Amino acid sequence: MIDTGQGTPVVFIHGFAASIYSWRKALPAVLAAGYRVIAFDNRGFGFSDKPSDDYGNAAYARLVVALLDSLHLPAAVLVGHSMGGAIAAEVALRYPARVRGLVLIDAAGFGVRWPAMLKVGRWRGAGGVATAIRGRWVTERLLRLMYADPGKVTEQDVDQYYAPVPEPGYGRALGAVLQEFRFDTLVGRLGTVAAPTLVVWGAEDRLIPVRDGSRLAAELPRSVFVVIPHTGHAAPDESPAEVNELLISFLKEGLPRVPGNLAFAGVEH
Repeated sequence: MIDTGQGTPVVFIHGFAASIYSWRKALPAVLAAGYRVIAFDNRGFGFSDKPSDDYGNAAYARLVVALLDSLHLPAAVLVGHSMGGAIAAEVALRYPARVRGLVLIDAAGFGVRWPAMLKVGRWRGAGGVATAIRGRWVTERLLRLMYADPGKVTEQDVDQYYAPVPEPGYGRALGAVLQEFRFDTLVGRLGTVAAPTLVVWGAEDRLIPVRDGSRLAAELPRSVFVVIPHTGHAAPDESPAEVNELLISFLKEGLPRVPGNLAFAGVEH
């Protein structure tokens, strides 16, 4: 876990099959802007524990609250990417007093267009996933799918994302997540979220298209929706300057001062 800096606490929640590494370009910028940054490998991912079950949406939300409790934090700003966005929103729904603000980046919650090999894992269970994702080439292929420009993926990136894959229990844990976690449970539920929310999307996201991001933002009572051009699903990796500018502006100024949509006219609710 990373916990450093002073000021308003900002908790970063990574996405499916990712780790702290996915925030490597955001944490230094937010820290330098004067905030306390907190990031961790979530259950089943990275080098965290990989139990056989307890990977449901409510369980992940409880984990975030348990982390806040362990750090004696009454509330924090939650920044979630992909599956991490769905988790952050779930915390805001179930424990609204613990969330000072939300930043949802290419967030799950309205469904995911799964690559074929992960579709197999969802239907066949843990064994299918364990077999499918063991090769480094698979990690590289999936990572490149997350980018609008796959050429931006470096060998170091592949190495870092692949590093936990040989860990005992990794395939089993991913299979359990695919079986237990619901990636479509935010539909029709976000109207009660009180926290101001910045919603950021890659214009060329292949896994969760922009229209789903627009639908998600439209349900939130207090939100701004910003689309980053020439960017895929891994916006914090692929377009860190744009993501960090939006994030820090939101932390400092709130929704009214967030820059206008980078791809087309923004939608503010």
